[in-house]
Amino acid sequence: MFAVENGLQGDPRLKAISDAIRVIPHFPKPGIMFQDITTLLLDPKAFKDTVDIFVDRYRDMAISIVAGVEARGFVFGPSIALAIGAKFIPLRKPNKLPGAEQPKWETFVHSC
Repeated sequence: MFAVENGLQGDPRLKAISDAIRVIPHFPKPGIMFQDITTLLLDPKAFKDTVDIFVDRYRDMAISIVAGVEARGFVFGPSIALAIGAKFIPLRKPNKLPGAEQPKWETFVHSC
């Protein structure tokens, strides 16, 4: 569905990306098919192809901020932001940063 909607049907990069992701059945509980991207990150070509597909999709949309939700968003977001000339904002769960004052989303938006 993603491939068809984004003009990527038949793109060999998608199969290579899919093949590079390790699937762990029944983790963390029965019925869940966990998609482990560690193996994707160990494959430089598949990792680059993954970032390139996102960059190709968003390059001409005048995006100024890419927000990445922890953990996977921290891996892919900065590369995508850099490639499209945008700022990167890591989004974390509350109280995960040190200090009494936690950065707020509104602070990031108004400073950009």
